[in-house]
Order: sequence, then C-alpha cells, then structure tokens
Amino acid sequence: MRWFFHLFLVVLLTACGERSVPPVHTAKELVVLTRSGPTTYATDDTQTAVGFEHDLVTLFAEELELKVRFVVAASDADIVRRLKAQQAHMAAAWLTPDDDPELRRAAPYMMSSNILATHEASLPITEIGRLAGRTVHVVAGSQQAAALREVQASVPDLHIVDRSEEDELGLLEGVAAQRFDAALVDQAVFDIASNYYPELQGTLEIGKPQPVVWMFPADGDPSLVDRADAFIARIQQDGTLARLKDRYFGHVERLDQSDVVAFIERIRSVLPQYRPLFQTAQASTGIDWRLLAALAYQESQWNPLATSPTGVRGMMMLTEDTADHLRVSNRLDPQQSIRAGARYLGDLRDALPDSVREPDRLWLALAAYNLGMGHLNGGRAIAESLKANPDSWYEMKKVLPLLSRPQYYKRLKSGKARGGEAVILVENIRIYADILKRYEAPHLPPERSAKAGETARKSGAGKAKKPAPASPAISAKPGAPGTPEKRVAPQPEKRVAPQAAAMRSSPPK
Repeated sequence: MRWFFHLFLVVLLTACGERSVPPVHTAKELVVLTRSGPTTYATDDTQTAVGFEHDLVTLFAEELELKVRFVVAASDADIVRRLKAQQAHMAAAWLTPDDDPELRRAAPYMMSSNILATHEASLPITEIGRLAGRTVHVVAGSQQAAALREVQASVPDLHIVDRSEEDELGLLEGVAAQRFDAALVDQAVFDIASNYYPELQGTLEIGKPQPVVWMFPADGDPSLVDRADAFIARIQQDGTLARLKDRYFGHVERLDQSDVVAFIERIRSVLPQYRPLFQTAQASTGIDWRLLAALAYQESQWNPLATSPTGVRGMMMLTEDTADHLRVSNRLDPQQSIRAGARYLGDLRDALPDSVREPDRLWLALAAYNLGMGHLNGGRAIAESLKANPDSWYEMKKVLPLLSRPQYYKRLKSGKARGGEAVILVENIRIYADILKRYEAPHLPPERSAKAGETARKSGAGKAKKPAPASPAISAKPGAPGTPEKRVAPQPEKRVAPQAAAMRSSPPK
C-alpha cells in the first residue's frame, strides 16, 4: 500500500500545481501569464520588473484596484495551454490572435510582424522561394514557428529548428555570431537587437502584420474582457499608450548601422580608460555610470580635448560659466569634466518640479543639459499653452523644436533655442545607454558588491556567471580584470573669449 500512497501524493501535488485560479473578485489579485523578452517582461539591474507588457498590465490592475502577480511561462504554447486550464486570469505576452474557441481576446493595442534575420556577410533573402535549402531557427512554440510552418507547405525543403532553450534575443545573438544561419523573430525585437548586433540584416517579412492582444480563457469572467477593452480604448485616447510605446520603442531606430559599429568599437578601445571615472561619478551622484558614459559619448565621443565653435569643451562639453560654477579649473581634464558633468546633470534633475516622474525626469534633465534650464522651462511654458503635458518627455520632445520658431520664442524671456537638437541628443543618449547596459555590468557600491558575492557563494559557490552575449565586433569584454588601463594626461586649458552664440550648459536657475 505504501507505493499507492506515494502515487496518490504525486498525483495530488501535480493537480495542485495545475489547479485553476479563483475568480478575480475572490482572489483579490490579477494573475497574468507572460514570458521573458524585450517586448514583454524582464528585470533590470536592481531586480525590478520592467517591460512594455509589464507596465501596461500594471496600469490595468491599478484601474481595477487589484494587485498583479505575473507568472512567467516557457513559451507561447505553454501560455495558451495554461490559460485554457484557467491557471491565470489573462495573458499578456505580445500574443497575436487565432481562432481558438477556448480563448477570448481583448482589443488590439499594437501590431506585430515577423522578420527573417540573417548575417550581413550572407546574401540577402528577399523572396520566400529563396528559403529552399536554408535552415531557420525559431523559438519553440512561438507564433513565428507556426508562421514558418505555413511557409514550409510551399517550400518543403526549408529546414526549421525549434529551440526551446533560446529566446528571440538569443537567436539573434546566434545569427550575429554566425552560429545560426537565420532566425525568424518579431520585428520589434529585431529593431532592439540591431543596436546590440549591427551585423544583423532583416530583408524578408514573413506573413502579414498581426494585431497584438491580451488573451483570456473563454470560460473566465467575461466582465474582465470588457474592462480590458474599455481600458485599452481609454489609454489609446488619452495618450498613455503612446507614451508607453515611446518609453520602450521610441528611440530604438535612431542610429545607423555604422553608428552602432563605431560605438561598440569605442566601447572596446576607448571606454576602459575612463570607466573608473564614470563609476566614481555614479557614486557621488547616484546616476548610473553607463548613462553618464552615454552622455559623454554623445557630447564628445569620449574625447577629453573636444571643443565646439561655441566654446564648450572637454569630455562633457561644459561652458566656462558651468565650469566656474562647479569649480572646474581645467575642462580638458577628463576627471574634472566627468565629475562636474555628472554633478551638473544631477542638479538639473533635482531642479525639476516634483510632479515630473522617472524616467521622464532624467530625459528632461538631459534636454536641459543641452539647452539650459531656462530654455527647458520656456519649452514647458509652451507645452502648457498648447494643453500638452510638460512633465512628459513624449510630449515635450514634440514641443521643444518650437523654441526655434519666432511665434513661440518671442513670448519667452529665455528667447530662441535649438530645441530640436536637444531632442536628438536625448534620444541618442537613450539608445547609447541601452547598448552600454547590454555590454557593461552595473557598478555596485562595495557593500552591495559584498552582499551580492555572499549571495552568489551561498546559491552556487564556484560557478562563474555566464557573460552577456557579445557582438563579434567585441573580441573581449572591455575592462576585464588584469587589463592595463591607459590614462590620458590632461592638457592645460586655454580660456577662449565668450562666443556670441547662446551657451548650452549654464547653471540651473
């Protein structure tokens, strides 16, 4: 009888793991199936959950006055299976609709298309027929796998490899490293990955664009679908959805392939000698060192001797006024420049009203770094006159270019400014920072590093952490332990006469 008892216990535990969730009004929480990925759900350096779908669902749960609990599934097929078993109230995982009668769908809020990714060294595939004899990798159980099998009906010698151990970014890293011949992925993921792996090329769209929807079990609470439809309609109308799209996808297509290649090369060859300076600046300001490095690259391409026609100079391109305000004796000294530039950015961020929330607060501070706080406040005044939200970067980046138009700047005490340049600066910094976060580790204070090391020893002593996938353009991780760092000796600065042009970086008022 003992074997029977153990068998009964296994069946019971399995059933408990597969049981359905209670209705929302009973559970007092919204249980949501999702999957990891750049368009859905991830955790940042602080282990905080982020992602487009994560943020969208969180807003929905707030409207319902419910807590939300995310359950990360292995694949789209796993999500559908578990949703049909009512193991969650809904699924939000960049899903496209099908005709399955056991599922209900809310209104669409995005469009999705599939792009075939290959390495730039291979001949572009521009027609379906050219897939004959080719091997294409897909995430097992994904919508892309299903779409490719439809193509296989007309191209029988197309070879499909389903990979359950890789996500879409992993597939694209494999193509960039020439381990995989080709991969079919979502266009949005490809656009993001192209900034990490400039060797990728996408030349063939497979299938028609499909709407992205939330899914619900057909036997679930029908009012939840109605509430979701109403929520999506509202955020489409009031601009919330557009702002969220901009936060995650608005900047990803800014750089040309050549820009990305040049940046990644400088990460390898130039950044190591300045990395400690950026990390020290993070320690004093709390601003992620990779964001500061992205700002410096946009300003000077990490050239400590950079000088502009308007008189701004150094790694962080400071004006004389700003340098004097921050007690910088030599703007060409990279240590002084980075420290002062980081402090200046922090001062600008602190000078913004409390109503401005992150990440908009940081983006607006970066715009002020370029324009000066006076011009940024002028742009905020214009936004208010146009019934736009001055606390939203998404709306302000449409307003700031108006600072160069007489009908707007003549009304402002701060006068004319090249607001469009500030928008370009901020958007470029956003993508440079994203790339740096892909290749460079966060800088932890000593006490946090010690705690992290202790946690690692307890959880898996002796196992080295697998490094983030690197582009073939990078032969070794910059700044690896034991790599000697070259320091550039600061050059004496010769003061120049003030220029007639308005100075970009002046102390906040």
